[in-house]
Amino acid sequence: MSWAKQNYLDRQGLDTIMTNQDQQENSKVQASKHRALGKGLESLLPSRPAASAPISVAAPAVESTGKPLEIDVELIDRNPFQTRTNFDEAKLAELATSIIASGVVQPIVVRHGVNHRQDGRYTLITGERRLLASKKAGKATIPAIVRDVSNLQAMEITIVENLQRADLNPMEQAHAYVRLSRDFHMTQEQMAERTGKDRASVSNFLRLLKLPESVQRHVELGELSFGHARALLALESPEAILAAARKVLALHLSVRATENYVQGLLNPESKAKPTKPADLVDPNVRDAQDTLRRRLGLKVTIEDKKGKGRVIIEYSGVDDFDAILTALGDTPAA
Repeated sequence: MSWAKQNYLDRQGLDTIMTNQDQQENSKVQASKHRALGKGLESLLPSRPAASAPISVAAPAVESTGKPLEIDVELIDRNPFQTRTNFDEAKLAELATSIIASGVVQPIVVRHGVNHRQDGRYTLITGERRLLASKKAGKATIPAIVRDVSNLQAMEITIVENLQRADLNPMEQAHAYVRLSRDFHMTQEQMAERTGKDRASVSNFLRLLKLPESVQRHVELGELSFGHARALLALESPEAILAAARKVLALHLSVRATENYVQGLLNPESKAKPTKPADLVDPNVRDAQDTLRRRLGLKVTIEDKKGKGRVIIEYSGVDDFDAILTALGDTPAA
């Protein structure tokens, strides 16, 4: 699925699911968004007591409690706010094997569906891998905690919980940050606080969306790493990025080799002229220059003459400038 289509589906999902009640509650949610989410996630995921009897379609509506209930897996609909687009089939199979042997250790979290009293259906909030693996394991039910939350709260919980995971690919993380910014009007600083990341990391993930769509797809599939993508972003035009990405893929270049290749494209004159002994760069200066380039994902030049000189950092937009300020320990204005 293309990222343009993913963004379109994101907007369609919001238009279909958001209710008038949620819009009225929006101001309340906005007022509470600055609180740390850790406590909220803990309240959503308490320890699992003994499972109770399965719930059928004809059963009356279940009130929200902190106790897990055994719910029919076929009555649980996918989370419409899910930002993950890929699930490793091998890892799902491993989890399914574990569930067959030991059951689901941690309950999933759901909420009542729109027409729950009529059809008995639920909507998933967190735990999609456990739900998919339970189906693979042939389980008829799954332990689940029912929570009474609004669409806005469910969306924020889903996005932030995903961003706190270690197995999201870089493009999934980038799109998750975009949704927090677009749908919750969060600044990069607020997103960093909410997810436990540093602001420079948030900025770097958002910059990935400047890549051509085909290059984003290579990053999503793991054919190009986050480091490769950052190095390619030092190039100015989409055409240059695309051409460089094709060469990196064809030659299976490492991140360091990609950085050197990109710097050669940006400074062709340095390759054309033979280096004179007097012009040799001190190894310590070169290491510092390379470290700054990798940290900022920008073109950095250090001109050093016997311990004196200047550091030149080139940037192409406000996000790049903010990333520089953050790296220097300053906090850009929201």
